[in-house]
Order: sequence, then structure tokens, then C-alpha cells
Amino acid sequence: MVELRHSSSLGARGSSSPMKRDEDASPLIHGSTHDDDHRHHFSRDRDRPFWSFLGDDLRVFSPLNSKISLILISVFVIVGLISAFTIFNRLNAPYLCKKDGIALHCPHVKEAPSLWENPLSATTSWKPCAERRNDGISGDFIVNSVVIFTVYISTDLPPENETTGYIFIHAEGGLNQQRIAICNAVAVAKIMNATLILPVLKQDQIWKDQTKFEDIFDVDHFIDYLKNDVRIVRDIPEWFTDKSELFTSIRRTVKNIPKYAPAQFYIDNVLPRIKEKKIMALKPFVDRLGYDNVPPEINRLRCRVNYHALKFLPEIEEMSDLLVSRMRNRTGISNPFMALHLRFEKGMVGLSFCDFVGTRDEKDRMAQYRKKEWPRRYKNGSHLWQLALQKRKEGRCPLEPEEVAVILRAMGYPKETQIYVASGQVYGGQNRMAPLKNMFPSLVTKEELATKEELDGFRKHVTSLAALDFLVCLKSDVFVMTHGGNFAKLIIGARRYMGHRHKSIKPDKGLMSKSFGDPYMGWATFVEDVVVTHQTRTGLPEETFPNYDLWENPLTPCMCRA
Repeated sequence: MVELRHSSSLGARGSSSPMKRDEDASPLIHGSTHDDDHRHHFSRDRDRPFWSFLGDDLRVFSPLNSKISLILISVFVIVGLISAFTIFNRLNAPYLCKKDGIALHCPHVKEAPSLWENPLSATTSWKPCAERRNDGISGDFIVNSVVIFTVYISTDLPPENETTGYIFIHAEGGLNQQRIAICNAVAVAKIMNATLILPVLKQDQIWKDQTKFEDIFDVDHFIDYLKNDVRIVRDIPEWFTDKSELFTSIRRTVKNIPKYAPAQFYIDNVLPRIKEKKIMALKPFVDRLGYDNVPPEINRLRCRVNYHALKFLPEIEEMSDLLVSRMRNRTGISNPFMALHLRFEKGMVGLSFCDFVGTRDEKDRMAQYRKKEWPRRYKNGSHLWQLALQKRKEGRCPLEPEEVAVILRAMGYPKETQIYVASGQVYGGQNRMAPLKNMFPSLVTKEELATKEELDGFRKHVTSLAALDFLVCLKSDVFVMTHGGNFAKLIIGARRYMGHRHKSIKPDKGLMSKSFGDPYMGWATFVEDVVVTHQTRTGLPEETFPNYDLWENPLTPCMCRA
């Protein structure tokens, strides 16, 4: 069911009829002789210069009165100019306060809304502090309001022969899921005082990529930056001769780690096996460490890994800077640009089990695709229509390209906006993209910005191309996500951590689905809804975010009051 809403603004342009206007005007037309004289007197007064109302004595322009009039006029003009200048400065200058000769932001000055930046006053309250290290890591673990044990972990790095053993992990999935797994691996090594073997980036059945850690990340920087937190080695130690055993043997694998496990689980269940075997593999390792059940310093360490230790290779950084430079100079002069993460690939559309605009044949082919790929969820298909309606109402469906175009236009972005699209192959191809391109023709991908020769060196690894998209989105003036996922979460979190001056827009898909389904909503009302709703969805730090969204909102453990 779609929700119907009537806009009061659509029928509120009330203008009186000619007869009504005549009735309103009648007292001025059918007045007495006294009224005529009064109207004639008023007309005569209206035509008098403004200074003639200063007093009747000034109407006699003697030389003395003329001088007094000129003096008064001059005073009024000077006072008016000073007042206008002051008002102009207060409205337009964000830096009016100074302390010790340094310009400061005045909190009472209201900045004009910007399409590209958050208000400066909203970006000066928090600063990054993940690099701050405590002397020790401690935390109470509570069950039924009773402290049952306390964990304390020293931050002093022990000698190699004093670590408890070695841990090895496979970082599964795409680039961003692998990134989170690496951050978690460093944190787990810290909890158990273990040595971390450089993680292996495991081939994913969807990505089908054989990228190694050193093909994408700067290994030297990674190890050196974390040398005061965790001991990290590049490879399995030489004394362990049967390396294949680490990948295949059950005896060398810890497989019973629950999702979002607390720190104490590792100390009680994993650490004893590491001490016994000296080297253990942890798998699977996707989301195998919690957030609100570990000491705050562990979460701060995760941020250090994510924002400081994990750097892409210099050639990837340089190519991303080149793409950013080309985006900012596409018009011949320096211009801001938007990065749009468009999640509308065939796999995403199928997995969402949402309904989208399309032909009958297109819908039938999508149904067959879902039945083949997700038979347990598909069943006989009879329940899917109701499920699709419910998911769209709750805002759990990817935005279609044309929906994105309408939302951006309602936000005020003009047709000339330069947009970088980070996306896989869009489901429906050019036909699906046509409405977005028609409304925003200056829309490009990395393949259109760079030559084939420039990108050939990155095509060997799918994750290298994904890293280019990641960095361009990170450095854009405005970032817009269209659906959830690790890519968007990590981008928004990093932009928050880096200063959150530039906007990171997260559309309210639940509200948008109601608006798109309302046949009575006018454009003006829709624009008002979009603008008001998204004033608070522009990437500023949010203190009310749940702890598990550390990657999207690193506020509590990793940022401090400025």
C-alpha cells in the first residue's frame, strides 16, 4: 500500500475574485467630500520628499534652514552606510572574531547553507585522537549487572620470544570487508599478546581476485606504524616447516569463534590453544570481534589501523590524485565535484529481493536469477511481492538511478554538477542510467577520465580498481551513498574522522519511498521534504550511533572534543 498525502501548499494560492477586490476597494471610491479632500491631501503628502516630513519649518528654505537640512541629511546617510556595512559583514564574513591576532569562528554568525560543505561551526567540535595511546588497556565485563572479571592488557610491546604465539587469518570478501578483517586481526593479536602473520587476502567467489596484501597495501608502512602496538611478521616463521598444514589442518585451526565475540572469549578459548600449538589459523574471521564488549583502547587501535596504518601503494594514491585533479578541472576552471556510489549491480538487485521498474520480461528473468542463486530464500516465490513492499517501505531497497537523480535535483544540485560514479556494471545498462544522465550529463567513471593505458596497470587486480574508486570518493567534495555496505560505511567514517567539513549524504530511503509513492505530492512539497530531512544526514559525527557502527561513525572511541 502506498501512503497518500495531500499537500496544503498546492491549493493555497488564494487570490480574491475581481468582485471581491472591488468590494475591498469600495470605501475609497464611494467616500464623502471630506474623504476626497483627505485623499487629495494624502496624495500630495506622498509626493513630498522624505526630508519634508522632518518639520514644517524646513519647508521655508532660508539659507540657515538649508544648511541645517544638509547637515541632517549627511548624518543620516553616514549612519545608514555604517549600518549597512556592519550588517553585510555579519551576514557574509565567517571570521570576525580574533584572539591574539588569530581569526576565530564566531558562534553567533550563521553561515549560509552550502551544497558542498557542512557549516564550519558544526565541524569544530570533534577532532581525531585514535593515535593517542594509553599506558594499559583495561575493561570490566558485566553479566546481569555484576562485574565478573576484569581484563588488563599492557600496551608495552614484548620481545619476540615473549609473545604467546602466532596467529594467521584469511581476510575474505571484497576490498572493504578485507580491510575490516585486517583491523580486527590486529586487535585480536593485541588482546592475546600474539604475533600477527601478515594476513592473506582470500579469493572471493564473486570478486575472483588473487590480490596479495603487498599488491594493494604498503606493507612496510603497515608494520612500522604498528610496531608499538602489535608485533607483525611478513611470513610464517622458518622453523614451522609444514606451511600447508596451517591452511588445511583442523588441528591448526580455531573454527568455533562466534560472530562479534567479546575479548574475553579469545582469552579463555583461543589463547590456550595458541600457547599449546604456537601457531594457529583463525577461520572464518568475518565479523569475529565485537565492539561494545571489548576495551575502548582496542576500538581505538582498530581506528589506528584503519585510518593510519593501512595505506594504499604509492602508485594507487598517485593515480587517484590524478583522477581527482581531472574531476576538479573538467570545466576549464576549478570546480567542486560529487562522488556517487551507485549500488545497482545485478547481484545487488537480485540479493535485495526488492521490486523495481521494468518490463514483464525483465522481471521474469530476475525471478529466475533469484531462484537459481538463492533457492532457500526464493522458495516458490509466492511471498516475495509482500516482502518487496515491506522492504521498500522500511528503506531497505537500493535506490534506482532515476530516483537518485530526482533526490539530487531536489537538494538543489544543478544540471552542471560534475559527478564521479563509483559503480559496477549497472543492472539494465544504458537504459537504466538514461534518466540520471539526462538530468546530470556531466557524469563520468574512472574509465572515461583515464586512458586505457593508464588503467591497464591496475586491471591485474580487481581490488586495485576498487581502491581507486575508494580514494576518489574519499577525496570528493560531496559523497553520496545509495545503499548500505562496507564501502559506503568506511568512506563516511573516514570523512567524519578527517574533519567532516565536506558533506557525506546518506539518503533517507524510507521517507523517499513514501514520497515517490504519493501521487498527490507536488514538486515544491517534495523539495521541502528532501531538504529538511537531509539537513541532519550530511556526515557530521553522531553521538547516538550504536557502537557496532564504528566504521561509519568512529566518534566515541576514536575522536575527542576539540
